[in-house]
Amino acid sequence: MLNILRKIIPEPIKKRVRTVSSMCELYQIHRQPELHRRALRELKGKNKLTVAFFLLTSSVWKYDGVYRLMLGDARFDPKIVVCPIVNYGKENMLFEMEKAYCHFRDKGYDPIKAYDANTERFLDVKKEIAPDIVFFTNPHRLTSEDYYITHFKETLSCYVPYNFNNTHLFFGQNDQLFHNILWKAFYETDIHLKIARKARNKARNVVITGYPGVDDLVYGLRAENNAWKDCGPKTRRVIWAPHHTIDNREDLSYSNFLKYHELFPALVKKHRDELQLAFKPHPLLKVKLYNHGDWGQTRTDAYYRQWQDMENTQLETDSYVDLFNASDAMILDSGSFTAEYLYCGKPSLFTIFNAETRTKFNEFGKMALDQHYHAHSEDDIISFIEKVVLDGQDTMKAQRDHFYE
Repeated sequence: MLNILRKIIPEPIKKRVRTVSSMCELYQIHRQPELHRRALRELKGKNKLTVAFFLLTSSVWKYDGVYRLMLGDARFDPKIVVCPIVNYGKENMLFEMEKAYCHFRDKGYDPIKAYDANTERFLDVKKEIAPDIVFFTNPHRLTSEDYYITHFKETLSCYVPYNFNNTHLFFGQNDQLFHNILWKAFYETDIHLKIARKARNKARNVVITGYPGVDDLVYGLRAENNAWKDCGPKTRRVIWAPHHTIDNREDLSYSNFLKYHELFPALVKKHRDELQLAFKPHPLLKVKLYNHGDWGQTRTDAYYRQWQDMENTQLETDSYVDLFNASDAMILDSGSFTAEYLYCGKPSLFTIFNAETRTKFNEFGKMALDQHYHAHSEDDIISFIEKVVLDGQDTMKAQRDHFYE
């Protein structure tokens, strides 16, 4: 319906609507600090603060450290609220909610579902939880308006980016209304602060803390844990992490999945005695393949299932710290992992989509991209596997170590 309206509404009217909307947002951005000051005054003297962590998918959870600290502190009552992703159909919404709910329940936490599938009722968080502080995990309008920041303008709101921000997409990552009306935005580096100062609120709410998503990554070692199948100590463990942008959008096109999806199963069969592969797709890749003309749900499900079934492969769709720590290398074309995996100190190969790929990164992203080997073809991927991973000819190690230091 919205797409139809966009086509039939005359451009002068759309331009006028955008102007009015922009003016309303500027007023809201200007007014927001006073709403936060009022919220702070109301919390003075309160013995315990209720803190809600709004979660969309389990794989983007970056708050484990602060959540655990709050659990052990009598001044806080933290609650994890699993919110629905409403943009990709009800079946996907229920699947992702159940997966996230089970993941955190299995960790020993007590998550709350924001949607009850039996009663088809959405949780009224303001009324039933009444949080004093809300931590968001995603800035985009993927969930119900009841769980978006504009519904909590009079509540203290915080955000740690769900990804290590490497992209050139300034508005989407730094200047949506969401970013401008947060109470506190916890960003990665001074470079990210410099970028954020171009936003409409001039980064007045930005605090540089580093990126908590890498706090538990171990540099330069292959940790031993239960994240990988046991295929023997000499087997080399490689993660393949394709991005979701198979639609080849002009503003963001990273993914080489459609180009290389047959290569990786063939490689792992060829080197079955010396290689393990973990398929770690972006959470949105599956639903996009469902809607792709050449794929669909049946073919997609069968493809994902083979990664679970093969002897020396596995499918990974949840948190990934242990997976990273116990790996030997990564092959990727995803944005955030371009920076995150560098904190493991291990060799990695970035598969280049086209000549414009580098322009899709911001200043920090380009620096991170330069620390990876690059692949433009299947031969480049095979060479990386055979020479760098299996034979240990890691010629970029010193460069990565210097970047890390």
